[in-house]
Amino acid sequence: MSALPVLVACLSLPWLPVLAQADALIVVEDRGGASALPYYEALNLQPRAEVSAPRLEMPRPPAGAVNEASMLPVRSLRLSPGVVARRVIEAPGLPPFFLVGDDQRSRAWLQQRAPRLRELGAVGLIVNVSSAESLARLRALVPGLPLSPVAGDDLAERLGLRHYPVLITATGLEQ
Repeated sequence: MSALPVLVACLSLPWLPVLAQADALIVVEDRGGASALPYYEALNLQPRAEVSAPRLEMPRPPAGAVNEASMLPVRSLRLSPGVVARRVIEAPGLPPFFLVGDDQRSRAWLQQRAPRLRELGAVGLIVNVSSAESLARLRALVPGLPLSPVAGDDLAERLGLRHYPVLITATGLEQ
């Protein structure tokens, strides 16, 4: 088979006019200067044949049953009980949630704010709790409110929090 029919078939493809209309490369800025190649060569970044990459092992799931109790204790080192100043945030679509711990301040806050938390449909994250018994006692204080043990350090960093209890909504943080 000759190359001519293949060439004719390629040239008749519908995308060819698009390529013909494409603009030439436009250089926005060229400041010139010296090549950085000598610097890269000095670093000697070429892979070494005698060095092999370390073998990465995939973590294995726990052998026993995984349940909520196996996640305990939960410790959030960046969060502690304390006073939280009211602050406005803009997080459209963020469902309401709150952070508490297994401490006297959090228990009093939960009992006092339970009706409002239920009204909002807020979900509770327990950021410091030591045992399944402590978790059960917190849940017994506010029946019907969902409470889950969760490490809160990453959340604390993202929201600039140092203390709890706190209610977080799409429009603000409040204690």
